Amino acid sequence: MMGKMKINKLVIALLLMLSVSMSVKAQDNGKVIDEVIAVIGSNIVLKSDLESQIVSMRAQGVLIDDNMRCELLEELLFQKLLLHQAEIDSVTVTEKEVESEIDRRMNYFIAQIGSEKKLEQYYKKSILEIKEEFRIVVKDQMVSQRMQSKITSSASVTPKEVKTYYDNLNKDSIPTVESEVEYAQILFNAEESFTERKAAKDRIESFRNRIIDGEDFSTIAILYSDDPGSAKKGGELGFMGRGELVPEFSVTAFKLKNKAVSEVIETEFGFHIMQLIERRGQKVNVRHILVKVNVDEEEVVKAKNLADSVYNLLSTDTISFEDLAAKYSDDKQTKKSKGIVVNPNTGTALFSIDQVNPQVYYTIEKMKPGEIFTPVPAQSPDGAKGYRIIKLLTKTEPHKATFENDYAKVQSAALANKQNSATKKWIEGKVNNTYIKFEDDYKNCKFKNTWIK
Repeated sequence: MMGKMKINKLVIALLLMLSVSMSVKAQDNGKVIDEVIAVIGSNIVLKSDLESQIVSMRAQGVLIDDNMRCELLEELLFQKLLLHQAEIDSVTVTEKEVESEIDRRMNYFIAQIGSEKKLEQYYKKSILEIKEEFRIVVKDQMVSQRMQSKITSSASVTPKEVKTYYDNLNKDSIPTVESEVEYAQILFNAEESFTERKAAKDRIESFRNRIIDGEDFSTIAILYSDDPGSAKKGGELGFMGRGELVPEFSVTAFKLKNKAVSEVIETEFGFHIMQLIERRGQKVNVRHILVKVNVDEEEVVKAKNLADSVYNLLSTDTISFEDLAAKYSDDKQTKKSKGIVVNPNTGTALFSIDQVNPQVYYTIEKMKPGEIFTPVPAQSPDGAKGYRIIKLLTKTEPHKATFENDYAKVQSAALANKQNSATKKWIEGKVNNTYIKFEDDYKNCKFKNTWIK
């Protein structure tokens, strides 16, 4: 039951991202019905925008009444005002920043739902098509966030202000701290067998020979590359600097000249060939073909056997979990830090229970702090298989925040309160100088801000 709840929350997150770009459509004699319900400067709010937000909130079990409908509309008005002012103030984001953010979100969603294939099956669209639908939404969100950061960047709170904020809270207003965990792992990836490595290398060599003999690089990339993100674009990666590419790939990419096809190179992702499209200063745009090395199930069994052996060592008390992580773990990011897993969203070791990888969550929910669980299957987003040993370090139960034990969270709430005040003041100032209009049906809404003077 808990597993289903976690997947549903992922689906809701995806729906929220798409809600602004995906129209809620009604049919009347084959025609799509939609209408403008508000105008902020040169930006419009469509009825379908509001209805999409409502659909997403209902999916989370939120009851939508007239007050909630007005709250959702006010949030849309605020986002459009931010976009309007961002255009005036020349607040922008680059296409590279947008692409990077889309990739980051997609990687997170894929890791949560299990695989790219599952994500494509859910949406009945390719990864590339999903990314393109995200693009406008993500760009608007990033511009809005940058504009909002500009408004609130000067806000800060002192310890005295935090204490005053907490003391003035009504008992019912004290924030609840959700369950959080810290955990460590020892990861055992299945090794690539000689047979599978040879098969992958022979396959990429055959593609290289076909291109040299006159076949089109882009066509072969579309048909055969194991990199779904670039395959549908003929293998094209877009302009990237040296630091954005893995070292082996970067060295070869920046040596390419004209339209020559590179030799086969190997990276942590598999075997590649590439072709130069264009170079601009310290950035290069290449197309590539990737062939991954398939995992032999016998190697998965070997990984399990090694994991079992290491787990048995733990019961002898002759060597610590931390030392075993440093010696055996295949997770480069954690083996040098006692196996402790870091939350990529916060940069700390704390995960709210909803942020934990589903594969890990099913194990952690059965554990107590300090406990080490028997080896369980592991699979990374890129398809690598193996086993992991998990140690639960800490686990908290949901509770009302206290000033002494949850100072950081109270501080965040106090800062958010101050930022909200700054934002409200900013809205009041901009409303006077911005063309704003919305339909009569919404003029009875009890908004938190006065949108029409």
